[in-house]
Amino acid sequence: MKPFGQHPDDKALPKAVTVLLEQVEADGGRVLAVYREPVGDNWQAFCLLPLDRVAPTPYQRDLSPTHAKRLTEVVKKIERFVDPIVVVSPEPGVYWTPNGHHRRTALEKLKAKLVPAILVPEPEVAYQILALNTEKAHNLKEKSLEVIRMYRGLAEARPASGEKDWAFQFEAAHFITLGLLYEENKRFAGGAFAPILRRVDGFLPGKLPATLTQRDGRAAKVRAADEALLGAVASLKERGISHPYVKNYVLARTSPLTRARKTLPSFDQTFDKLVAKITAFDAAKVKFEDIQRASTFAAPAGE
Repeated sequence: MKPFGQHPDDKALPKAVTVLLEQVEADGGRVLAVYREPVGDNWQAFCLLPLDRVAPTPYQRDLSPTHAKRLTEVVKKIERFVDPIVVVSPEPGVYWTPNGHHRRTALEKLKAKLVPAILVPEPEVAYQILALNTEKAHNLKEKSLEVIRMYRGLAEARPASGEKDWAFQFEAAHFITLGLLYEENKRFAGGAFAPILRRVDGFLPGKLPATLTQRDGRAAKVRAADEALLGAVASLKERGISHPYVKNYVLARTSPLTRARKTLPSFDQTFDKLVAKITAFDAAKVKFEDIQRASTFAAPAGE
């Protein structure tokens, strides 16, 4: 490919793209190629960027030291970096990557000065973290925390928008509620509540700053259910019953939702009934064999 300045479509480049590419050169980077990607025919550039100007988006999951260490060792062993990161530029001189946190860290540990990157002119791609981040599969906690971080960022940057405007980026409404709970308690039993939340937690109408307050209310209801659940689990432990599936067992027997239901109750109705049923749960009627038998048909939900 011809470098920027010799590309046959240079004259057709939108002015905003030209300014962005000139910014890369001014920042000490190099534009190696400018092209239209083959799906949406959007302009993109393949660049070498100064590593110290590239940072992860502030919305994504925390770095996994284990994954970063393993990746660093592999790159060092093969003496080759073959997987460019995606970047956007939210402001001049700054580049964010929504999908290259671990690769960037590996290069930093190996004392590299430049990072190969695909530069996307549209800054909103920074919010498409869940779709773009393919380095390491997200677990429920990581996905939920990324979503709530994006939510807070969007509530400030795009306060006139609503949850449905970002449905693709958020993937599912219950990740927002779970994100609030994981922010407060990283050990929250999200895997136990996710099946219920997935069925009754939808995207809320209204603007993000207002719906964030409503989300706090929903998180409070789930928190109340969790507190009741911990009480039921404690009662079972007092009887000498301890099992990895115990939370799921109690929820399965107290959930107001059934597979046969065609019309679901509202979020508030569901969790009000759930708290009441968990509170009334009779631990004295449960035998260890009951939980053990139930666990063989469903593995404990991962965190």
